Amino acid sequence: MENNLSIKKQAAWISLIIGVFMFISKIVAYLITDSTAIYSDAAESVVHVVATAMALYSIYLSAKPADENHLYGHGNIEYFSAGAEGFLIILAAITIIYSSIKDLIFGVETSSLDIGTLIILTASVVNLVLGLFLIKKGKKTNSIILIADGKHVLTDSVTSFGVVFGLIIVLITDIKIFDPIVAIFVAMNILFTGYKLVRESIGGLMHETDKQMLSEIVNKLISIKKDFWIDIHHLRFWKSGERVFIDFHLILPYYFSVKESHLEEEYIESKLLETIPNSGVRIHMDYCKPEVCKYCGYNCDKRTEERKINFEWNEKRFLGDPIYAIPHE
Repeated sequence: MENNLSIKKQAAWISLIIGVFMFISKIVAYLITDSTAIYSDAAESVVHVVATAMALYSIYLSAKPADENHLYGHGNIEYFSAGAEGFLIILAAITIIYSSIKDLIFGVETSSLDIGTLIILTASVVNLVLGLFLIKKGKKTNSIILIADGKHVLTDSVTSFGVVFGLIIVLITDIKIFDPIVAIFVAMNILFTGYKLVRESIGGLMHETDKQMLSEIVNKLISIKKDFWIDIHHLRFWKSGERVFIDFHLILPYYFSVKESHLEEEYIESKLLETIPNSGVRIHMDYCKPEVCKYCGYNCDKRTEERKINFEWNEKRFLGDPIYAIPHE
């Protein structure tokens, strides 16, 4: 975990430093050209710098250990950070659209577009590399902050490439109305990216089910199943930063001692850690009852009747109620 934290901090600092340089270069390009499209690109870079600074703070905060006021740690700050970044992206897009429409109505004068185009092209390539780097590091460390920042930087790169395309058209045709038109199209792309970030952030804060992780948990439990595990139900899990908290109910034979039950919990936790690092597992141990015998295939001399009903271990079974509480024909 410590290594992951170091990687996240390093990546965020790299993003912030490069972001500041990109912003300065785009401001210079705007002052040289007075281009609306370049202005829109510079506005996006302002958001990037502010959002990256927030992301860096969030990384430091999320790494703090749990305390009496935050018993599950500070990991959820990552969702707030990603949501704030998405909101800022949307705000930047609206600002760009407003400025572009104003220039379409009143006209715009540009100059030295060749120099400005070269500066923005260089910035777009740098941001493309940076964005891919951040997403790679984010996936490696399971950090929604770095992934969100990486997507934002890639959006910035797409914005810059779009601006370059528009400026080249203006240079070739000398039709300057293309400048604000391109800026509007670029802003629409930015708007969509911002919406997706906000949507993902809300989903995380509301503990929206991660289907892939659910499948990993279920498949792992099925693969390590023991004969005397009668039923698993009420499976729940949620994420907080790098941590994943998993809990469920497991029915064991009623004559198992506390020690035997505890050993099963330790075994399950160790196996789940192999698939989902940094996971914490809590299992509510239920004891079997006579009415469970008809569902149980364990070779037990305490049973009151033979097994009559077979059932499949799957996601639906694990998420639902105890097997004996479900009507069967």
